Formats: sequence, C-alpha cells, structure tokens
Amino acid sequence: MSRLLDKIISAFSRGKNQDATRSQTPDVERQAPSPDVSQPAPSTSQETLVAAVEANGTNDEGSELDEYDYDLPERLIAQTPRAVRDQARMMVVDRSTGSITHALVRDIVKYLRPEDALVLNDTKVLPARLMGRRAKTNGRWEGLFLDHDEHDFWEIMSKTRGKLQKGELIELLVPGGGGERFLRVVGRTAEKTLIVRPVLEEGETTYSFLDRVGWVPIPPYIRGGVMTPNDREDYQTVYAREPGAIAAPTAGLHFTDELLEEISALGVAICPVTLHVGAGTFKPITATKLAEHHMHSEFATISEEVVRTLEERKARGGRVVAVGTTSVRTLESASNARPDGTIDSSGQNDLKLRAFAGQTDLFIRPPYHFKTVDVMFTNFHLPKSTLIILTRAFGGDELIKRAYQEAIAEDYRFYSYGDSMLIL
Repeated sequence: MSRLLDKIISAFSRGKNQDATRSQTPDVERQAPSPDVSQPAPSTSQETLVAAVEANGTNDEGSELDEYDYDLPERLIAQTPRAVRDQARMMVVDRSTGSITHALVRDIVKYLRPEDALVLNDTKVLPARLMGRRAKTNGRWEGLFLDHDEHDFWEIMSKTRGKLQKGELIELLVPGGGGERFLRVVGRTAEKTLIVRPVLEEGETTYSFLDRVGWVPIPPYIRGGVMTPNDREDYQTVYAREPGAIAAPTAGLHFTDELLEEISALGVAICPVTLHVGAGTFKPITATKLAEHHMHSEFATISEEVVRTLEERKARGGRVVAVGTTSVRTLESASNARPDGTIDSSGQNDLKLRAFAGQTDLFIRPPYHFKTVDVMFTNFHLPKSTLIILTRAFGGDELIKRAYQEAIAEDYRFYSYGDSMLIL
C-alpha cells in the first residue's frame, strides 16, 4: 500500500501544479461522438488496456526476441474453455528423455508421486475492466483497475479522447444495467496512470463496488475481449481465494475440486502461494536484448508454513510441481530474495527459499538456474512473450520449440482457455 500512497501524493502534487494552466487547456473530447454503451464494444486499444494479455512487442529485425516467435493458425486460439475443465488435453514433455506424449489434464495424477508438492496460485481475478463515459462531455471512456489502498483511492489505466481533469466524474456502464455509479478523478501518477476514487454507497468497499460495476478482463484474443456471463466463473480457478489479479493464472483453470481431492488422496501436499497477476506479466517486450526488458512489479507472497512443507517434501525426495508461470515466479522470487526484499534475478547465488511477501519484478530468461521448481504445468503462450521465454528456459529451448510445433500439428488449443503442457 505504501507504493500506491506515494503515487497518490505525487498525483495530488501534479494536480496542484497543473491547476494554474488548466483553464487554458482545450477540452478536445467535446467533439467526440456520444457512444452507444449498451454493451462494451472492443477497441483498438484493448490489447494494451485490458491487460490480461500476453502481447507481442515491436522489435528490431534480428533481435533476441525473434527466436521466440512462431506462427499459429487463428483457429487454434481457444474462444471458450472445455465443458469440463480437467478434460482439456495435456502434452507431457519429459526433459530427461526428450519424449513428448499426449494425455488429458485429469491424467496428471499418473505423473505425480505421493511425496510431491503441488503449488497453486490462489489469486482471485477482479472484474477489473471498466466501461463508461465522461459525465460532462458524454465522451466514451474505458479503464482497467490496477490497485487500491485502504482509503479507496484507485490506480487505473485509462483511455478516452482528450484529457481528464481533476474532479471530473466518470459515469460507469454497469453490467446488466442498474443505477448510476461514478468515479471521481483525483490526478495522474508519474507513470501516466490515473488516480480516482469511486463514489461509494454506505457499507460498500472497493471489492463490492468492483463486483457491481466491473467486467471480467477477458484477453482481446478471446471474442475481441467481450465478456459473456459465463466468464465470471470460467475465468476463475476453483481455488481462488485472494482478490487482486487483473488476469487469471490460466494453467490453474484446468483443475476441478474433484481432481484436487484425488491428488490430495494420493498423498501430494497442495500448497497455496499468491501472485496478483498485473499488467507487468504481460508488458510487451520492445527491447532488442532480453536483458534490457524490465517487468513491472507484482505482489507475491509465500508463507512460512508452505516453505516448511516444500523443504520437508524435497528432503523426502519429492518434487515441487508448480502450476502456472505465476507459481513458478513466486517460488523462484522467494528463492532469490535478499534480506532487504530485493530479488537477484540471475538465480546464481547461495540464497535459499524463504517466506516472502512483497513486490517481484523477476524476469526469468536464459541463462537462469531454477532453484526450487522441479516440474511445471503450464498453458501454451503467445509468441515473443515473457511467458514463453520462461517456459523455454525451464523446459529446454529446442525441446519446447519442438513441443510447440507438435502441439500445432496435433491441433492443441492455445492461450488462456486452451490446452496444457506438463514439463517433467
């Protein structure tokens, strides 16, 4: 919360400095046409704004990122999840033999051992996409909730024609209709994000307000980013507990309560960690060298109890099986955290896994030494994304490239609602 407080103080200061010149600033949005906000129409800005995406960057020809490109037929981008979550396909990639076999997610039990630990990211996706219009101009507006503090100040990404002014009201489009709900503009941060305050009713909180006015931040490659009622359940893991993400930890979408019970009955320890997926995970890489890309920070936490369980399981010869890249990043961040809370992103150190609660900007890329994760369960990721880079760093560059080629040849479904891969 202290990081957001700093941004809020900065926003207030910037607002004061701009007050003297505001009267000279033309409001160009007055020429904007009045929008039809009967439903949230996709916009060309949505890939950036509604983040829950793994976006492509623009890079100079011959950059390191070109090595992580591949061609995917559009028909393989899953638009809806499987009717039954654990009946999605699962490619099994064995690093020790280089073999690739095919199974279903429900078959994961066959590849687990009683002494293993399964690590799940229990973050809960917020209905973070906001749609509406500027009350004074009727100009179309859209936003993405990023963070809040205990005083209900919000940090959001925002897009509209013209420049929002301090004190201006944004009237929100409420899913399913309903009464008028508003945000009041406070100012801007140094990063150009917006600080606003919701106009709350008595007894309302940030989360209850969001549940009322927010839309599920479906990625733009799924139905153009337009939410359906089913997405409120489909785009959430069955074990989501801690609200704070603006995108789902999608590998976890494959698990059902019944499958988790079967895994637990085998003797596998099921261990929750939390990483609130933010825009940083999906920030496009624009640098020509991977080492020059810097990820935005995201909040992650792992408890003392989970650390003890993982240490005990490893001492018994068990493996740490991480579900999703966010669980991987949480575990590896906690394994590379210095006493001051900063992260050594090289992984080349003598630091040990420890309880951790703080911000991580860990970007896992070759060469990286994985210190805690032994097995990874993951979805298929977009080309040139930080997530495919992590996956290839873990699974082996040539083996994972071959696995992706086979997945395309075998008509696997890709991305958030798509099929999965188990890397042993």
